[in-house]
Amino acid sequence: MASLAQFSELQFALNTFYLLISGALVMWMAAGFSMLEAGLVRSKNTTEILTKNITLYAIACTLFLLVGYGIMYRGNDAGGIIPSLALLLGEADSEASHALAADFFFQVVFVATAMSIVSGAVAERMKLNAFLLFSVVLTGFIYPVEGYWSWGGGFLKSAGFVDFAGSGIVHMAGAAAALAGVLLLGPRLGKYRRDGSINAIPGANMPLAALGTLILWMGWFGFNGGSQLALSSYDDANAIADVFVNTNAAAATGAISALLMTRLLWQKADLTMILNGALAGLVAITADPVSPTPLWAAAIGVSAGVLVVLSIIALDRLHLDDPVGAISVHGVVGLLGLLWVPVNNSEASWSAQLLGAFSIFTWVFLCSLLLWWLLKVCIGIRVSAEDEYQGADISDCGVEAYPEFSGSGKRN
Repeated sequence: MASLAQFSELQFALNTFYLLISGALVMWMAAGFSMLEAGLVRSKNTTEILTKNITLYAIACTLFLLVGYGIMYRGNDAGGIIPSLALLLGEADSEASHALAADFFFQVVFVATAMSIVSGAVAERMKLNAFLLFSVVLTGFIYPVEGYWSWGGGFLKSAGFVDFAGSGIVHMAGAAAALAGVLLLGPRLGKYRRDGSINAIPGANMPLAALGTLILWMGWFGFNGGSQLALSSYDDANAIADVFVNTNAAAATGAISALLMTRLLWQKADLTMILNGALAGLVAITADPVSPTPLWAAAIGVSAGVLVVLSIIALDRLHLDDPVGAISVHGVVGLLGLLWVPVNNSEASWSAQLLGAFSIFTWVFLCSLLLWWLLKVCIGIRVSAEDEYQGADISDCGVEAYPEFSGSGKRN
């Protein structure tokens, strides 16, 4: 018969392995964001958007390692507003430090996800250097502070705010940062005509956009399922199974409802809206994928798919240029997901959810607005009109993604 110590070791090994594999799945979402955004921007900006996504992931991993994780999880200020600063580095080689390492790896990929949301919204007209400098502050300070308020045991946790895997903490926060950038940046050249009408600017590669969405859909099982944080008990295993089913149901009905909305509005099946509908369903269910029944999860997905189409249309009419619909998918629907929680979770209340949403949005938006403004004053955040016309691949990266099609590539 196995000893209690052996059983404990097995539990530790299973939980740690599950957390690491979930983190790897979430890391795969970086590829999803890269492909989605590369498909939805014009071909002349493809290399630059891929450079952003690779580099922001590297920056997020480094800054969260040095300071972000310490701010978010090791401040030891239960119920507080301002966390104390602690470093991840220098831990003793013990079982506790190994558990900390697994948790760090799982959490760091969430930080990169929040920053990836910003990337798509400011695509095609932002300077690469300004974007990367912003990512340093967001991943090292802005995100960890609001994350501490709930997941780190701060005042939102004490107030009863519920956000299981980050509809608000990750997705709405990323959208808030993106909105601040879009307001100061302005729209792409030619997006809105002088008479106020909207000029659609289609993406260059729909197969890539669809691939990116499917990768994100897959990675979301790690995003939501891994947030259970443990696998080794009967209750944990059942909860994870529920999370997988509900996550998948919400994504599916989000895509279907977005399809039906586009058919109703334009008598066409708009692929970009369908993709965003699936992502909207995923964002909405992320706030609490454990409590709902599968039918309720499907209903959440339906509401998200309808709302994201209406939100994208509304923001476009307000002349807020978001090439990939990130603000609607992650911000507007992120709020919807938070407000769905009390319907199925008796431990949650609308007052606590509204407090959490307001606190997170206000903090991230105001900090981001200030930071974008400082960058605008100091180094500028927008490329020149000539560089925008030419494309960021040439002006920022010096490498075209599709040189054969532009005529600049050498033929053998």
